[in-house]
Amino acid sequence: MDTTNDMRCYQVLSLLLQYPEHELIGALRELEAVLELRPSWRERLQPLLAHLGTTPLIDLQQHYVATFDRNPSHSLHLFEHIHGESRDRGQAMVDLLAEYRRHGLEMVGDDLPDYVPLFLEFLAQQDEDEARRLLGDAVHVLAHIGRKLTASGNPYGVLFAVLEAESPVPAENLTEPPVRDMDEALETFGPGADGVEPLLQTMPGGVQPLRFYPKHATA
Repeated sequence: MDTTNDMRCYQVLSLLLQYPEHELIGALRELEAVLELRPSWRERLQPLLAHLGTTPLIDLQQHYVATFDRNPSHSLHLFEHIHGESRDRGQAMVDLLAEYRRHGLEMVGDDLPDYVPLFLEFLAQQDEDEARRLLGDAVHVLAHIGRKLTASGNPYGVLFAVLEAESPVPAENLTEPPVRDMDEALETFGPGADGVEPLLQTMPGGVQPLRFYPKHATA
């Protein structure tokens, strides 16, 4: 069975998780049509689709900022939940960027590689087996974010529930996440004069194992 078209559903998730603009709201019917390729996803995402389709744009934008930009426990940067601003986070991002490049993906723009919508776009470019393998690596953090959202009644929680259900491995509970300090992170990691994160400009010899979970996590 050809699952190439099915992988577009990861792109839909990526778009739904981005800052809401007129273009996104106007494309909701088209995105929902793509989700017909995965009926179980479409059904579970109905609360989020309804939220996006019936809420005034200004309210959507304010809700998004309050959810993801002002609440550290909902951060859309994967490694922030497990490494904080430690050196481990910097190496983890270098390793993830190497994984992207190994799969032929070159980043464009100024997003950090652990940004969840970017990671979902990356999954959309893989075949089914590889996407599920990579999702299984990241599911511990994704499920952690999703459970926080669901516990507060946030409509975005269902998107992370879809990802957790799709994972080939069960999500482990994370330890207490470290305190977030994005200003300190920007001072530590860049950007440089050319707008590129200095940390991401050079690659160490060899590709390190990609880890989306703390070093002390148990199997």
